[in-house]
Amino acid sequence: MDIEHYKKLAEQKSKEHKKFLEQLKKKPPKNLDYIVEDTHEETFEEIDCLSCANCCKTTGPLFTEKDKERIAKHLRMKISDFETKFLRVDEDQDWVLQLTPCFFLDPNDNKCSIYDVRPKACREYPHTDRKKIYQINNLTLKNTLICPATYVFVEKLRKVLEK
Repeated sequence: MDIEHYKKLAEQKSKEHKKFLEQLKKKPPKNLDYIVEDTHEETFEEIDCLSCANCCKTTGPLFTEKDKERIAKHLRMKISDFETKFLRVDEDQDWVLQLTPCFFLDPNDNKCSIYDVRPKACREYPHTDRKKIYQINNLTLKNTLICPATYVFVEKLRKVLEK
């Protein structure tokens, strides 16, 4: 997958996408959640995250207390040892990865070695199946620059809603 190609497209359409998402927030259609769900599913039938994994290569998730407990247990580590080895506290006082790409990403096949116990933020990313998606417009716009699927999702959603 050509991540740079999608990033350029997202940059070129950034203003259009922002305007579209703002209009969606001002006047969301009654059936928006269903349209979003269908568009999300259609997008991920086309786009395979394992061909990209740009999110894991360039951004790190936030780790909740439950995430840290679950992953440390899975790795048979003390929580404090897990924190010391893999995490740091950022400027917002959140636990995040010390480094990107993610330590748990296998660069050969883009698979996650802790997939079954991955952080909540990873499970929810890129948030294109969320109810009331207009509540996260800034995040969606930001994710179009990172995640090709988010870019495709916004483009598809525009086509469906601008008919």
